[in-house]
Amino acid sequence: MADSWVNQAERIGADLHLELSGPGGRRAALIRALREAVRSGRLAPGTRLPPYRSLAADLGVARNTVADAYAELVAEGWLTARQGSGTRVAERAEPLNRTANRSTHRTATGTANRAPRVPRKTPPRARGPRHDLSQGTPDASAFPRAAWLASYRRALQQAPNEVFGPGDPAGRRELREALTEYLARARGVRTEPDRIVICSGFAHALRLLFHPNGHSGAPSVLRGPLAVESYGLGFHRGLLSAGGVRTVPLPLDADGARADLLAGERAVLLTPAHQFPTGGPLHPTRRAAVVDWARARGGVVLEDDYDGEFRYDRKPVGAVQGLDPERVIYLGSVSKSLSPAVRLGWMVLPERYVDGVLAAKGEREGWASVLDQLSLADFLACGSYDRHVRRMRQRYRGRRDRLVAALAERAPHIEVTGVAAGLHAVLRLPPGTEPSAVKAAAWQGIALDGLAAFRHPEAPMAAPDGLVVGYATPSEHAYGAALDALCGVLPPP
Repeated sequence: MADSWVNQAERIGADLHLELSGPGGRRAALIRALREAVRSGRLAPGTRLPPYRSLAADLGVARNTVADAYAELVAEGWLTARQGSGTRVAERAEPLNRTANRSTHRTATGTANRAPRVPRKTPPRARGPRHDLSQGTPDASAFPRAAWLASYRRALQQAPNEVFGPGDPAGRRELREALTEYLARARGVRTEPDRIVICSGFAHALRLLFHPNGHSGAPSVLRGPLAVESYGLGFHRGLLSAGGVRTVPLPLDADGARADLLAGERAVLLTPAHQFPTGGPLHPTRRAAVVDWARARGGVVLEDDYDGEFRYDRKPVGAVQGLDPERVIYLGSVSKSLSPAVRLGWMVLPERYVDGVLAAKGEREGWASVLDQLSLADFLACGSYDRHVRRMRQRYRGRRDRLVAALAERAPHIEVTGVAAGLHAVLRLPPGTEPSAVKAAAWQGIALDGLAAFRHPEAPMAAPDGLVVGYATPSEHAYGAALDALCGVLPPP
């Protein structure tokens, strides 16, 4: 090693970010740096330190210098060293006093040199709701960890070297091919791999379609105004508004969105399989009508198939996209079927939009992890995704059935509306009781939403009072208590 490197006044540890400076030589500087890292809490109790050789290489010092520093700090009680466990930061409730020194420590045999083991303080955590019945979230405890890990390992082992370079903005070919097969089989989508673009989820897809392509100066792929259902996620409306897109509310009735009221818009966003949040499907005549409108106007339908796999009372209805792949943009993700933590979604595009969306993404994949894409491709191809969806379909159906049964027994005047599908249900309330029910739920630590929270501010008329209850969110062991709490805050007849 060059002397100029060894004799530098300051050195930084690549893994521990230790600054070696001050009087007394390198050994004393390393001891000071490690003490300060523990004292400040930057090295938490139980943290395993690098081996002598690794830290010495990082800092540009001799191996014996690190060994001596570790031994000194073990003697002082800052660190512990055990055979097979390496060197770790000692467990203690409080940092050592700044004035502690070696003279206060005994050197006799036995336990005198060991740091006392004191239970570690638990850092404070933000308190969440006691009962989480919020919509849109799957049961996190049901994530298929073992099957996903198996797919991840296979994907990593079989990945060609070029996987670890810049990603294709269209997404990995393996995933687009797997999606082509799965979506055709399970959702009736007609497409090919070159017309699928991978994204990180539905919100990312909206940005790619409607926000101007700032890095190249190109205009957005689609322009407003955009017709939307009169009830939907305010987050999506806000995202569109941020891109300069005006949204026009489309009334809903028992048959879904009123496609006959589409006027001068060139695009419409729908949730036809299971309207969010009211829960009804788009009637077959309306499905045909909206495609006819798009053909006549030269427009496009955006189909948000957010939970299309989860229909419990019959076979899931196929996607509208199958009626006309050149007039429908099909949008999907794994946020409901697997987890929102797996940031993967897809756009199935008419051919004329593919180049514009790829230009909006840029020359390299900057959003969706390539390794996650390969894992999902394997997860689909080996059948694990189908098995997981079938398992969760049974679980969520059971959850919904328990909700209906609890209401029938304890609040028979409350009706569950919408079809048996998805991850949420709407409870119809007596007129004028929604605000007080939402407030009572909050007081009891129940997380849920009132139906009014999803109403478009320009919607011509309001739907009846209701609560949007996410029955998929709680873990299995917590669901019974959540139902009891919910029934306790419902308004009387």
